[in-house]
Amino acid sequence: MTGVRPTGSDDRRNEAVSGDRRDETVSAQTVSVRKEGGGRGVATTARGSLFGLAGAAANAVFGFVLVAVVTHGLGAGGAGAVFTGVAAFTIVSNALKLGADTALVRFVSRDLELTGGAGVPGLLRTAVAPALLASTAGAAALWSAPGLAGRLLPGLGPGEAVGVVRLFAVFLPVTTVALVLLGATRGYGSVVPFVAVEQIGKPVLRVLLAVPVVLWAPGVTGIGAAWLVPGVLGAAAAWVALRRARRARPGTGRAPTPVREFWCFAGPRAVSALFDIAAVWIGVILLSALGTSAGAGVHTAIGRLVTAGTMLQLAVRLAVSPQISRLLAGGDEAGAQHLHRLSTRWIALCSWPVFVLLAAYPRTVLSLFGPGFADGAPGLVVLAVAGLVNVGAGNAQTVILMAGRSVWNLAVAGTAFVIQLGGGIGLVPRYGVLGAAVAWGLASVVDNGVSALLARRCLGFRTVDRGYLLAALVAVGVVAPLAFGVRALSGDSVPGTFLGTVLSIGAWGILVWRYRVPLGVGEFFGVLRKRGADNSR
Repeated sequence: MTGVRPTGSDDRRNEAVSGDRRDETVSAQTVSVRKEGGGRGVATTARGSLFGLAGAAANAVFGFVLVAVVTHGLGAGGAGAVFTGVAAFTIVSNALKLGADTALVRFVSRDLELTGGAGVPGLLRTAVAPALLASTAGAAALWSAPGLAGRLLPGLGPGEAVGVVRLFAVFLPVTTVALVLLGATRGYGSVVPFVAVEQIGKPVLRVLLAVPVVLWAPGVTGIGAAWLVPGVLGAAAAWVALRRARRARPGTGRAPTPVREFWCFAGPRAVSALFDIAAVWIGVILLSALGTSAGAGVHTAIGRLVTAGTMLQLAVRLAVSPQISRLLAGGDEAGAQHLHRLSTRWIALCSWPVFVLLAAYPRTVLSLFGPGFADGAPGLVVLAVAGLVNVGAGNAQTVILMAGRSVWNLAVAGTAFVIQLGGGIGLVPRYGVLGAAVAWGLASVVDNGVSALLARRCLGFRTVDRGYLLAALVAVGVVAPLAFGVRALSGDSVPGTFLGTVLSIGAWGILVWRYRVPLGVGEFFGVLRKRGADNSR
């Protein structure tokens, strides 16, 4: 019969074609999802970084104001005693959270990607209870060790030193648990709770409480209480924010809790976090113990300035951590690597000029803290140079941690800490603030440099590309000649600092706008303009 085709053959052929098309459709959808995941990572990181930058700026400003209020009210010696207590408290509280906050950032973001949040309750039980027990035990140990108070705060009378240490002990558990809860909120992809509590709320409240104390009842105990009390309100806010996040994404069903994997990651991170926070404060403690309280106060002021220079790096770290973890959990390594390169370029482009200006005008900047602080200018120059290297490495430590390599992070951080501690013990008695700065700067360069090398060689996260080199040319190659040229003509003075800053930042801004596309600025602000893009997908 003419015109009749074998139906079985055609059916098989049609099924084959249909199957091929289905495969192509699935493949296209997979590629689309991966591209979309990378886009969402960039958009979320950009918006989170912007909010985190605002928070970091507020933290730096109010931290600066707090140091200025305390140093003017109590003098360098009294301020050194206060900030020695703050240093010890910060180190202990960060150690006793047992690395659970960073582990929650990684494991909560992974759980949201894989189960939609079903495993979060189990993760919280796994993380919070041990941190609470450890911090309570630590508080009891501090309360019952009066001899430690005398060694830690030798400039105070025995009774006052014991009272200050016990005051800090009372607030230790609530502060530690709050940090763990805020780690969980970051795992949900939002930096708002952390920024609102740690970078805006607590710094503002500390200043508001410290000012009347300095005016009407100046003393180390009163200032210590003003620094500690906002932590209680911060813990309450963290709990409320976490409950809201869990209600928004509750997940369905039940998911097993990877307790062993959680603590295998958190354990090394707990020790490396201790090294990280000790790096910031060990100079203050060594200067107080081996040098003078005045030197500890000067070093604290320098530390505030260095922190101000890294505030964008810290802001990006808050936002990028859960995004890299989520992308890696979803198998989008290319998206994670792109996000790391782009965020590193943002960090370097905006942070390098700050350190160049600090190195060019150290005495003028330090004089803002009061008489005697300008003597720490050589130490500020050392840390500014180290800061150029550190921000240039981006958040390599974050890449290592979110890839699950907390043991690597521990090895690098431990090596850097040994360098800083050994250098500080050897240099502080002879060189004072400068010795503490040299030890800190060398250790931080080792920490960031080795981390960047590991991320590149072992994980494939490349940092340097054409956009990065262009950022270096704009942020250092242009800003440095202008800043130091004005310094040579006008000196390290207020007029010279003002003129050099205006000229340098003006030239930087013009070039950033001119080369905004290869620098990635267009991508950054482009996703900010599309605020609803993430939620609509």
